[in-house]
Amino acid sequence: MRRIVLFILVGFILIWTYNLFINNFIQLEEVEEEPYKGIIEIWDFSRKGSYRWLQNRVRSFERKNPGVYIEIVSKDEQRDSMPDIVPVSLNSLSLNTLQPLDDYFEKEDLDGFKHQALKPIIYDKELKALPIAMTTSIIYINLDKFNERGVSPPMDGYWTYEEFVDILKQLTYDSQGDGMVDEYGFLAPIGPNNYHIWGIILSDGAQLIEPKRLQYSFYGEKALKGLERMMDLKYKHGVVPDYFGIIGEKDAWKMFFEEQKVAAYATGSWAFDVLDQAYKEGNGFNFDVVNFPTGDKNLPATLSSDIISYGVVKNEDPKKMEMCVKFLKHLTTDSNQKSLEEIGLFTAKRGIEDMYMDNPKMKKIEKSLSYTHYIPLIDNWKEIDSILQEEIRKALLGEKPSYEAIEDAKIEIDKLSK
Repeated sequence: MRRIVLFILVGFILIWTYNLFINNFIQLEEVEEEPYKGIIEIWDFSRKGSYRWLQNRVRSFERKNPGVYIEIVSKDEQRDSMPDIVPVSLNSLSLNTLQPLDDYFEKEDLDGFKHQALKPIIYDKELKALPIAMTTSIIYINLDKFNERGVSPPMDGYWTYEEFVDILKQLTYDSQGDGMVDEYGFLAPIGPNNYHIWGIILSDGAQLIEPKRLQYSFYGEKALKGLERMMDLKYKHGVVPDYFGIIGEKDAWKMFFEEQKVAAYATGSWAFDVLDQAYKEGNGFNFDVVNFPTGDKNLPATLSSDIISYGVVKNEDPKKMEMCVKFLKHLTTDSNQKSLEEIGLFTAKRGIEDMYMDNPKMKKIEKSLSYTHYIPLIDNWKEIDSILQEEIRKALLGEKPSYEAIEDAKIEIDKLSK
């Protein structure tokens, strides 16, 4: 009898212990914190078609996350406070307002992004944004001009600097017979935040920013040779207009696209849709895309600031920031990355190779991304860019010799770090 009572007592203690401690612990483990519900504001990244593309991604995210409402706001809208998610660029006002994103991602997640898209948005050893899309600069050529002059375009889009100059000379001429050259081989604008000509300046291996120390590095023999290659197009070879170095992007584009007085023009990949649509409608011209000419480096080079990335503004509500990051992850799923084809942009992810399969020209531009050097987030960039672009302009206008422009830029830029 005692054994039975003892057995019942032990069983009761075990059951009571289970219910009191173990079962309650399991139930606590199963309780999940409620995710953030409410409004999240995001700035549109202001590219052609970007609002529509972003709006479609917002709708699909809201369906998967009931209670979350994402509002797209324009950067031109007057506001008293920052939105929750903002585009991050070289001209971002304060990177310190952004939440570092490193802790929201596993290493294998970040390994899924292209290294050249991820590294430039690391600032002070912290991931300040997530790359959403990429684009670059390229040279567009008017094939009708080439055919009229009996000039063959560069094979497969590759040409050396010497071949580049030889072809441009054949496309620079006096079409009216009045002794005045009015057709030019090449043109590109220069100015703040404009890096379209830098594919030529960097063709001998010069660097604008040293990638490991993230320090200004445009000086020395390679920089000098690259700048002189650009100056030679005007002063030695005469294949660009006299106002090369002054003409702005609007007027330069007009000469190439509307007036068709320029055979080769360097600009961003945005121009493809404009040229393609005009040609299909019978208002444009037959065109192709080619790389920047190669110099001593023997590979094409392009300089760009065109990584479209988003950062999350610091907030007292950690759940809200987590939901913001969750939305950024949504934008970078493979299916949403492939949909960038709708607006003429390129994926920031590795392993997505099946975009623009029916568009060989855009496929060429996509391939040229591998030759593109993206400017990283560094201190004082706005001032650095202003100083450098002004010195390059002075060199192209003949106001300074090349070596003096490079040396003066370095002196002034070094003062910023001191």
